[in-house]
Amino acid sequence: MSKIATPGAVRGTQDIYGEAEERFAQVVTSFDRIRKLYGFKGLILPAIEPTAVFARSLGETTDVVSKEMYSFADRGGDSITLRPEFTAGIARAYITGGWQQYAPMKVAAHGPLFRYERPQKGRYRQFHQIDAEIIGAAKPTADVELLVMADHLLDELGIKDGVTLNLNTLGDAESRDAWHAALLEYFGDHRGALSEDSLRRLETNPLRILDSKDPDDRGICHGAPKIDAFLSHAAQDFFGAVTAGLDAAGVAWQRNAQLVRGLDYYRHTAFEFITDRLGAQGTVLGGGRYDGLIEQLGGKPTPAVGWAAGIERLAMLLNQWDISPLAIAIVAEHPEREQACIKLTARFRKAGFCAEQFVSGSPRKRYDRARKASPAILIALDLRDGAATQSLNRLDGGYARGNEAEALFAAHDFA
Repeated sequence: MSKIATPGAVRGTQDIYGEAEERFAQVVTSFDRIRKLYGFKGLILPAIEPTAVFARSLGETTDVVSKEMYSFADRGGDSITLRPEFTAGIARAYITGGWQQYAPMKVAAHGPLFRYERPQKGRYRQFHQIDAEIIGAAKPTADVELLVMADHLLDELGIKDGVTLNLNTLGDAESRDAWHAALLEYFGDHRGALSEDSLRRLETNPLRILDSKDPDDRGICHGAPKIDAFLSHAAQDFFGAVTAGLDAAGVAWQRNAQLVRGLDYYRHTAFEFITDRLGAQGTVLGGGRYDGLIEQLGGKPTPAVGWAAGIERLAMLLNQWDISPLAIAIVAEHPEREQACIKLTARFRKAGFCAEQFVSGSPRKRYDRARKASPAILIALDLRDGAATQSLNRLDGGYARGNEAEALFAAHDFA
């Protein structure tokens, strides 16, 4: 009989286990703790949405929509897409859920996203993000709060050193329209030197050329018109309030006039937290203000700002992560003590201790296996001198005997 081949994982996906899972969990745990400190409510969204949610919001001509989305027709003939990002789905939920009554809303989500793109370090076809949004808040204080929260999270994770906040303004609608026209004229004059991708972007959205990674494009972009020349007084005041708020909160930042968000609904603040520890994939958290998105999806004009961060990338940067130690090991050194071992382990766990029982395998080897697990406390249940006894062995050198109640008390005292 021929051997049946086991199917491999889908390219661009991963099985997360062991240290990788512990790092991943540390990011999510820290995010949940920090977002609660800032009053952000948790939000759980469907992993699938109508394709129109992303086609309308991201635009038919963007790479995400035209090349990277996992879309399919369901049995009813509707076009469905695995979500490639959170923001559009959150905006859809805000409109269809009637959540306008709760504005301004501070919401946070995390989970898997899907994009068909070339897998590389820290980037997968199924990847995971944390996401935070404030919907219905027009003032720059909302932008500041989100940026302070992001900075706090990076500090909480112990990865703030070496990460730089890059900040820019895209201006209000008036400013952006004037800048758009100037960029269209400028890049049109340099059409012959632009890359193929930038030529395509010239026809759809010239702002996205500023984000090109092509070396020749970068040289041309260096001389492109800057947004500052087109900012209205209102846009200048808005950006000034954001930077003043960051300074007041002690959040370091640097201006990056090349930083853009190419989609039409973005306004005012754009930002990225960038590290040099991940090579070319240096952005670990990014976002901006998207005052036009909800209107573009059919809702009433609603200001909003948010950010997202890749969990995998944040996890890669961790130097320390929360590994729950095996606090207590309970060993049945004789078959007759196995039920007592199970009982005592259950009592410790219900009391809130991390505990593991050793009741399988050779009774003679269980004690050695328990020691190799490096518990803070090791309890050995045996038959000694014909009577059921138990010992409490503290691995710092201390040693005591006693019954189960005394051992439980000792463990509480030890903690």
